Amino acid sequence: MGVHLGSVVMKLRTTMDPDQASIDSITLFVALLSACILIGHLLERIRWMNESITALAIGLCTGTIILLTTEGKSSHIFMFDEELFFIYLLPPIIFNAGFQVKKKQFFRNFSTIMLFGAFGTLISFGIISLGSAQLFKKLDIGFLETVDFLALGAIFSATDSVCTLQVLNQDETPLLYSLVFGEGVVNDATSVVLFNAIQRFDLSHITSSIAMKLLGDFLYLFTTSTLLGVAVGLLSAYIIKKLYFGSHSTDREVGLMILMAYLSYMMAELFNLSGILTVFFCGIVMSHYTWHNVTESSRVTTRHSFATMSFISETFIFLYVGMDALDIEKWKLVSKR
Repeated sequence: MGVHLGSVVMKLRTTMDPDQASIDSITLFVALLSACILIGHLLERIRWMNESITALAIGLCTGTIILLTTEGKSSHIFMFDEELFFIYLLPPIIFNAGFQVKKKQFFRNFSTIMLFGAFGTLISFGIISLGSAQLFKKLDIGFLETVDFLALGAIFSATDSVCTLQVLNQDETPLLYSLVFGEGVVNDATSVVLFNAIQRFDLSHITSSIAMKLLGDFLYLFTTSTLLGVAVGLLSAYIIKKLYFGSHSTDREVGLMILMAYLSYMMAELFNLSGILTVFFCGIVMSHYTWHNVTESSRVTTRHSFATMSFISETFIFLYVGMDALDIEKWKLVSKR
């Protein structure tokens, strides 16, 4: 398999037509995605294995083969930028998290979730930012500024609860599962909002007024993003219930729900808000109101459609991360610093 994959990669590198090379790259990547799903299904009985770990391992193996085949020049089949991630891959994952959440457990423990997810993230942000600043100072590494330390704090304060949730059983430990799941989503959203708020200010010299403005901007982004998601979710429910003329159509209902969910994320990006928070709460509202206004066939279709899009996006990301871990250019950049 490694020899065959290597020969395909060499063909991609020597192809003169860029359009044909792009088609070949996408075809190979889709084949790898299919392999991730198939192998993940075969290994699902192993408790410590899941689709994410499988995709990551396949990505690492593929990246190693490509790296050896290209003599250390590349570890990727193709490159994608942040636009592909934030505009196309992230929204389905976050929306499905809100759409599939157990609302009764989530809102019953909402105060605890917010305490861990929001306030706990702020504490982690402060500790990591101060700790990294002191550590870099002692190591005599002086290429980072104050805003960089704060950005590091915002990034590393976001914890990933995917593997933890794979181990927990939602039926056996509903309270623990709800807390871990809710904290993970709010934690990620808080980190992104915090990171965006940091980018808005000149933090070369932090004063009490700047700190208050930073806190105010964070609360503004958090509140408005949440309200926008709720508003779009309620609007979708109103449109389907009140303004629907003629017989119900599963295709139109499912299509409208998908587009309204995506619209909430894009509106948040348009207004410089947090798309993650917006689309998450839009998913919660749509699962509570819009979902009950559509036909039974539309309910089944939407639930499986959103879950499928989220699953494929997650597999895509982990597969690419496995390849990107061996990116020679990034390691050269680290070694130079």
